Amino acid sequence: MSWQSPARLWLLLGVVALAAGYLLAQRRRSRYAVRFTNLRLLDRVAPHRPAWRRHLPAGLFLAMLALLVVGFARPHDEVRVPRERATVMVAVDVSTSMLASDVEPDRLSAAKHAARRFVDGLPDEFNVGLVAFAGSAAVLVPPGTDREALHEGIDRLAEGATGVQGTAIGEAINTSLGAVKGLDSEAAKQPPPARIILLSDGANTSGMDPMEAAAEAVGAKVPVHTISFGTPSGFVDRGGRPIQVPVDGQTLKAVADSTGGGFHEATNSAELRAVYDDIGTSVGYRREQQDVSARFIGLGLVLAMGAAAGSMRWFSRLP
Repeated sequence: MSWQSPARLWLLLGVVALAAGYLLAQRRRSRYAVRFTNLRLLDRVAPHRPAWRRHLPAGLFLAMLALLVVGFARPHDEVRVPRERATVMVAVDVSTSMLASDVEPDRLSAAKHAARRFVDGLPDEFNVGLVAFAGSAAVLVPPGTDREALHEGIDRLAEGATGVQGTAIGEAINTSLGAVKGLDSEAAKQPPPARIILLSDGANTSGMDPMEAAAEAVGAKVPVHTISFGTPSGFVDRGGRPIQVPVDGQTLKAVADSTGGGFHEATNSAELRAVYDDIGTSVGYRREQQDVSARFIGLGLVLAMGAAAGSMRWFSRLP
C-alpha cells in the first residue's frame, strides 16, 4: 500500500495524544473515587457499571479518528480490474481417451462439470467461447456473454463431436485464436485481451504442430493455459478389451511455457475444480493502483455510529 499524501499521517499523533489524555483522565477519576470515603453515598451517586461500557464508546471514537486520518492520507493499493472486452476461450478434448473412468464418472463428464463451474465464476461481462477438439477442432460456441448458450454448448461436448478421432492440440489453439480474432468488428485492428484454457489428457497425434500454433498465440499476445487431466492408469473399454490411455502432459507443458500461460495437472474432479478456480483468478484482469481511502472512511463512519449508539444507550449522551 502507498500513500498519495503521507505527511497527513502525522495527524495520528493527535489521536495518540487524545488516547493518552483519556487514560490520564481515567486514572485521576479513580484516585478521586478512592478519596471519597462515604462509599454508600458514592454507590448511589455513581452506581457501578461494567468497565467496558464506560470505555467502549471512547475506544470506538478514537479508532474512528485514526481511520479517518488514514483515509485523509489517500492510501492507494493494487486491485484487480476486469479488462474491457476480455475474452476467454475454453478448449476441451473430446477424444476417445476422455471416456476413461480413472476419474469418476469419466474424464469428459468431470471436465464438463468443472468447465460449467469455471465459466459461471467469470464476470458476466467477459466474452467466453467453447472449442471441442479430437482429431480436428471446431467452435461450438463463439465468444460472447450469453452464458445459457455456453451451458448448452458444454452439454453438447461428447466423444466424436468433431467427427475425427485423434488429439489435435495445435488445431485447438489455432481454432481458438480464430474465434478471438472474429470477436467483433474492432478485433482485427484492436485485438481484445484474451486467454485460452485448454484441457486434454494426451499428446498431440494429428493436425497442426502444437508449437507452431503456440508461436501464433505468442504473436497474438494470447497466453495458453493448459490442463493435463487424468492418471497414468487410465484405460477405455473397446469391445471388452481394455486399452491403456495414460495421461501425457509434456506437450501441454511446452505449449504453456512458450506462450506465458500456466501448466496444471489434475488427477481427479476436486483437483480439476481447484485448477479452474486458480486460473479464474488471473484471466481477464489487470492490476492497477487505485485510491482506497473510501475503505477506511467507510469503516470509520461505522465505528462513529457504534460509538454514538453505545454512548446514548448507556449514558444518554453523545460521546
